[in-house]
Amino acid sequence: MGELRKIEVVDIPRKEGVNVILGQSHFIKTVEDLYEALVTSVPGIKFGIAFCESSGKRLIRYDGNDEELVSLAIEAAKRVGAGHFFAIYLRDAWPINVINAIKHVSEVVTLYAASANPMQVVVAETDLGRSVIGVVDGGTPLGVEGAEDKRERYELLRKIGYKR
Repeated sequence: MGELRKIEVVDIPRKEGVNVILGQSHFIKTVEDLYEALVTSVPGIKFGIAFCESSGKRLIRYDGNDEELVSLAIEAAKRVGAGHFFAIYLRDAWPINVINAIKHVSEVVTLYAASANPMQVVVAETDLGRSVIGVVDGGTPLGVEGAEDKRERYELLRKIGYKR
C-alpha cells in the first residue's frame, strides 16, 4: 500500500502581464500538440510550455516561441514536479482565447487554473511520486459586489471587447 510522505505548497513563478495555465496531460506528444493549439488560436501569441514526463526518461519536455516564457514554464514544472503536469505561460493573449483549444488537445486530462493572479499549487508526495491536489488562485473574497461594482464589471467587459 502506498504511503503519503508529505503535502507542500508550491509558489508558481509569475511575471506582470503574463497569464499562466496549469493542467495535466498523459502523453509525450503533449508539448507539440499544445504548441499547435496555441499558435493556431491567436496570431502573434507569445508562449512557453513545459510538461513533466512521468515514465521513460521522465524529463521536463518544453517548447514555445518566447525564451523568457519557456524558462518560466520550465521553472514551474520543476517546482511542482508532478507526473504529467504542464504549465503554459502566455503573453499577447488571454486564457479565454486559447482555453477551448487546449481542452480539445486529445492528451489533456484536466485544467487546474488559468490566471494572471499569484498562484500556489498544493502538491502531495507519495512513495510513487508527486500529484497536484489543487491550485490556489489569487486571494479570498473581501465582500459582495454592489451596484457600482456591477456597473464597473459591465463597462470593463465592453471596454476590452468581450461583450457588445
